[in-house]
Amino acid sequence: MPNSPPTAGREALAAKVYHAVKQSIFDFQLLPGERFSENELAQQLQVSRTPVRQALFNLAREGYVEVLFRSGWQVKAFDFDYFEELYDLRIVLECEAVRRLCAMSSTESHTALAAVHHFWSESAPLTQGKAVALEDEAFHRALVAATNNRQFLLLHTELTEKLSIIRRLDFTCDDRILATYQQHQAILQAIFAQRCETALRLLTLHISESKAAVREITLHRLHQARLTLQACEDNKEGLRATSG
Repeated sequence: MPNSPPTAGREALAAKVYHAVKQSIFDFQLLPGERFSENELAQQLQVSRTPVRQALFNLAREGYVEVLFRSGWQVKAFDFDYFEELYDLRIVLECEAVRRLCAMSSTESHTALAAVHHFWSESAPLTQGKAVALEDEAFHRALVAATNNRQFLLLHTELTEKLSIIRRLDFTCDDRILATYQQHQAILQAIFAQRCETALRLLTLHISESKAAVREITLHRLHQARLTLQACEDNKEGLRATSG
């Protein structure tokens, strides 16, 4: 088998670094405003500076990090107005999805949303915030996917990723997890009953609550979220060591 060309190898390393840094931002291991250097990342990920630099410029184009003149890199600070605009766009997209779902027959909407209905209304509730956050994203994605409009879904997927770092903070609190279950169940019930205005009102209120929470997010909460996630990982390691 021929060896991979050098360019392909560099691209693969850059992709590896890209995903690792983005995940560190989403997991609050790198916090908004936190500075770091290419050398630090290269040492941590055991790669050269070239793929690190390429990955960081890709992340900068997407708005996750920014380069500092002669002083390395920085995770981009929160722009609350920007996040609120993204939430407004989410409301527009998802409300249109709900209108189309309510125009379906009850059988059609049940079929389109069978998986999320089973999770949110019939399965045992999850309590781990990160897992609930991922299922919450799947719920909202399912509403949009049911429209069968690929451009709607593509735009919604991009919005979801940009909002992930904010939205997942909501699920560090037990009351937010409980509220999400209750609100999702109510939205689904309204859709299945073809009560469009009720479904729209409930969905808008549900997203608006998350939007309002954005203004309350502080670096303290981000630090607390990171500590909570680290404690969970430490507990898992402890269980593995005990079982081993």
